Amino acid sequence: MKLGVLLAPVNDPNDPKWIAEQAIAFEALGYHSLWTAQAMGRGFMMTDPLLTLATAAAVTRTIRLGTAVLQLPLYTPLELAHRIFSLQQLCGPRLILGLGAGSTAADFKISGRSFETRFSDFRSQFKQLKSVLETGQAGDSDLSPWPDLLGGPALYFGSWGNGVEMAARHFDGWIASAHYRRTEEILTAHARYRAFGGEKAVVSTLQLTQETDLGALRAQLWSFSEAGFDETAVMFLPGGPKPEDVIRLLN
Repeated sequence: MKLGVLLAPVNDPNDPKWIAEQAIAFEALGYHSLWTAQAMGRGFMMTDPLLTLATAAAVTRTIRLGTAVLQLPLYTPLELAHRIFSLQQLCGPRLILGLGAGSTAADFKISGRSFETRFSDFRSQFKQLKSVLETGQAGDSDLSPWPDLLGGPALYFGSWGNGVEMAARHFDGWIASAHYRRTEEILTAHARYRAFGGEKAVVSTLQLTQETDLGALRAQLWSFSEAGFDETAVMFLPGGPKPEDVIRLLN
């Protein structure tokens, strides 16, 4: 199993180089991937996930770059496809697009979207987005993407419940958020995902704080690895363990 990092909110808003420096540092330490989350209007500021990945792409060469997750109902499929093609041109084959239906009403209020219909909106918009990524077109609109970008990046689904089956059947991978979920719940859902024929699977948002015990963390990571997860993306919070100590846990 590989280790990745889900970037926490910028800890110093007066440091414009924080994102770039974090991306460079995690790549140098040997982390496999760098992920960004999406949150708006929740009492703290978080940099737009696509802008974050564009910044990281400009200063790194090998680390994978992904969203965990981008809330699809907040966009129109054609507009989002244009952004994805643009980001894909910067990231190349390193890009993974993690999508979700959303879970917090504040994001939808800011975007002027319906929180109540997010699941049905997600299903219809996913079909539209996938079609645009494959063809570059929707109706009489043509994005005219560079030919090498047609098909789009790998698409992962961040979900629980019935969404686990959807991830297995219709996406390239599944993202299981460890936020508010116990290890046993994650392992049980992973078994269901594999039973439905799912392949790539990532645990995200495993928050590391000043209370994190490295021994317990190592055991948790190994349980994910032994279950068959391909990757775990940890999130370093203030006072948490050092990244160089965490990357050694799976050696």
